[in-house]
Amino acid sequence: QVQLVESGGGLVQAGASLRLSCAASGRAFSTYTMAWFRQAPGKEREFVAAVAVTTRYADSVQGRFTISRDNAENTVYLQMNSLKPEDTAVYVCAAGYGSRWDTVKYDYWGRGTQVTVSS
Repeated sequence: QVQLVESGGGLVQAGASLRLSCAASGRAFSTYTMAWFRQAPGKEREFVAAVAVTTRYADSVQGRFTISRDNAENTVYLQMNSLKPEDTAVYVCAAGYGSRWDTVKYDYWGRGTQVTVSS
C-alpha cells in the first residue's frame, strides 16, 4: 500500500511558477513509476508527466514543467514554469508499475491539490 499526499498548489498569475510536491508513505517507493495527472472542471483527467528511470511529458507541458523524484525522501516533485490559465486544474499524484510507458497501471492516487492560474 502507498499513500500519496500532494501539496504546493495555489493561485498565481500567468507566467508565474509553482512547485508541487507529493509525499509517499509505504515501502519500495523507488520501484514505482510516479506521475502527475490533472483534471480541469468539466474535462477528463489528463496525463501531465511521469518519472521512472527516465521522464515523460504531455506535449502541452513539455519545456515548461519538470518532474523529479527524491527516493531518499519518498517524494516526487512537479516544477511548473511559465504557467498559463489553461493549466488551471486539480493536480493529482499517482504511483504504479509497468514495463513500458504505455503499460503503466497506476494503482495509487492522491487526493489532489488545486492550481489556479489567472490571466
